[in-house]
Amino acid sequence: MSNANDEVILTKEGLAKLQAELDDLKYVKRKELAARIKLAISYGDLKENSEYHSAKNDQSFMETRIIVLEKMLNKAKVVDSDDLDHSTIQVGAVVVLNDIEFAEEMEYQIVGPAEADVMENKISYESPLGKALVGKKVGDVVSVEAPVGVVKYEVLQIKGI
Repeated sequence: MSNANDEVILTKEGLAKLQAELDDLKYVKRKELAARIKLAISYGDLKENSEYHSAKNDQSFMETRIIVLEKMLNKAKVVDSDDLDHSTIQVGAVVVLNDIEFAEEMEYQIVGPAEADVMENKISYESPLGKALVGKKVGDVVSVEAPVGVVKYEVLQIKGI
């Protein structure tokens, strides 16, 4: 369970992505929503004005996301792949694994929870696979409990971003 004072571990790429999202929300989306709200107000009676209520709802979600992003960025600790010791798996490392049962190679980057995105092969160090991998070396075999049962992976390579 994360503590409110915990640092947020990010790669340089993750930091840039979150900063870009924050900038877009603050400097582009806010203006767009303000214009939507202004237009909706011009339609009259706010009690039954669905455009107005929709825009205000979107504004609420956006402002909440801005607060979350600002807090994350204020607590960010950036890991630089260039500074990593690639003899063991650490946050920021890219690992090549072999699924032993299916003899299938896969590549994942170990990232903080804020950056995790399975579609981009970025897994959190807090995930079951991430926890099993951190600290391991090339040649190590890890077992991970998955919905289909225990899956075993061999670490084939550890590299930078």
